[in-house]
Amino acid sequence: MEQYIVTGMSCAACQARVEKAVAKVPGVDSVSVSLLTNSMGVEGSAAPAAIIEAVEAAGYGAKRKTAGRAGGADSAGIKGNAGTGGGSSAFAAEEDALRDRESPKLRRRLIFSVAFLLVLMYITMGHNMLGWPLPEFFVHNHLALTLAQMILAAAVMIINGKFFTSGFSSLLHGSPNMDTLVALGASVSFAWSTYVFFEMCGMITAGASNADLMELYHDQLYFESAAMIPALITVGKLLESLSKGRTTNALKSLMKLAPKTATLVRDGEEVIVPIDQVRVGDVFAVRPGENIPVDGEVIEGASAVDESALTGESIPVDKAAGDRVSAATINTSGFLRCRALRVGEDTTLAQIIHMVSDAAATKAPIARIADKVSGIFVPAVIGIAVLVVAGWLIAGESVSFALARGISVLVISCPCALGLATPVAIMVGNGLGAKNGVLFKTSEALEIAGKTEIIALDKTGTITSGRPEVTDIIPSEGLSGEELLATAYALESKSEHPLAGAIVAAASERGMCPAQVTDFEILPGNGLRASLDGRSLAGGSGAYIETVAAVPADLRERRRRWQRQAAHPSFLHATGSSLAS
Repeated sequence: MEQYIVTGMSCAACQARVEKAVAKVPGVDSVSVSLLTNSMGVEGSAAPAAIIEAVEAAGYGAKRKTAGRAGGADSAGIKGNAGTGGGSSAFAAEEDALRDRESPKLRRRLIFSVAFLLVLMYITMGHNMLGWPLPEFFVHNHLALTLAQMILAAAVMIINGKFFTSGFSSLLHGSPNMDTLVALGASVSFAWSTYVFFEMCGMITAGASNADLMELYHDQLYFESAAMIPALITVGKLLESLSKGRTTNALKSLMKLAPKTATLVRDGEEVIVPIDQVRVGDVFAVRPGENIPVDGEVIEGASAVDESALTGESIPVDKAAGDRVSAATINTSGFLRCRALRVGEDTTLAQIIHMVSDAAATKAPIARIADKVSGIFVPAVIGIAVLVVAGWLIAGESVSFALARGISVLVISCPCALGLATPVAIMVGNGLGAKNGVLFKTSEALEIAGKTEIIALDKTGTITSGRPEVTDIIPSEGLSGEELLATAYALESKSEHPLAGAIVAAASERGMCPAQVTDFEILPGNGLRASLDGRSLAGGSGAYIETVAAVPADLRERRRRWQRQAAHPSFLHATGSSLAS
């Protein structure tokens, strides 16, 4: 799927219009536009230039988000492929596309709009209805008061000019959107009020008194409506924009996992370079606590790697020479030297990010229904408004009365959330899933998941709390479980391994205090060893303990049974005895 960034969309009708325009391009098999992320996914053989041209012809802007999964360059000149890195730049481009640029603009528009609107409402509501004071010049000066209202309303409309450019542009293209309703409602209110103002000027010229203007001034002016409409809709737009920004946080969090630098080994020396300079075949070093920069293979060293960010598995995985490691996982203990196998957009992390991003750009069946409703909603509302005006005129009401009812239809029928609520729900679902290690390849899969009644999980799908706990304590003959736990506590209290943490927690719950061991040593990928009261202690995996002592057959059988149950047996050997917990 080729992805694009689309600019200028404001509602579901815009989204439907872009999809319709791109779908007509020869070679396009399918197209899906996301109003939430301002992105578009296109499948087919159509040239990117033709797709961008179609979007621009529809009145919007577009540019390629990435150059595809295998690399290349996008419209901004960002490069990245399997052999030449580019991961950091590609993620930066993706993250930049999700940045909330609209909320600050809407916030400024709202602040200035409210400033002018408050003055306008003070005149129309405060002074006219409640008798609040105004400068002497304005008192009973209906022309001056009308002109002031006109200027203030025009200022609010100019500040929110995007509604009018978008609304009327869409109307001229034959695809009216939600902004069209706002633009028509405010414009008709302003135009009618301006006509009344000119009529008042004509009455003064004809010799009418100021008192004769009162009826027109109090009953026929709608400047406050012309200003209130775009100001209120801006409030809704700001809330929608803030909601959109929050729902993309999970995807942005995934992108932030990508390491920015790598420590390469060149001519025997370590050099820190930007991640996009790492090439396939480069040798890189990873110290304890550092993130693994790219997918690779361990060629030297042994350690335990925390892969929970990618797999959800809470227990670090032991790694030794010949084992594979993935970008964004954390080296928890030993020193590793690895050879880069996959870089840039070919890493496992990049594929996960692209999959989540693609899911955001696809549509669930219910979203397609909402889009269809939105596509015919605006023209239907405009038609109803025209019928309302015509009906009242036929019924003998005045033009101002009929226009006021028609404007009400246009303004009240501006539910932009109709086209946003469904994509927001889908994006929230995808985001929360990604945050908790559950990835949906398409939005359709997400919708189907909501109807699931039975789930079957294999070992890799085991539901866990993410924190290991001690479930059984099996001492050898002649020892009690308390003695075994106390000895293990002494050894494991100096380790930061999650299994050690489980043993420490179990001992602490029983009120134990750890004995002090000496000659403590961590054996990456195997376990621990130390001395306690003249005895040698060794703890760790069953495979490691079998290299230092003979493990009884019954414990070996227990070990196999525990492993089949997805448990993690940890063995402890002391001089003269062997124990398992």
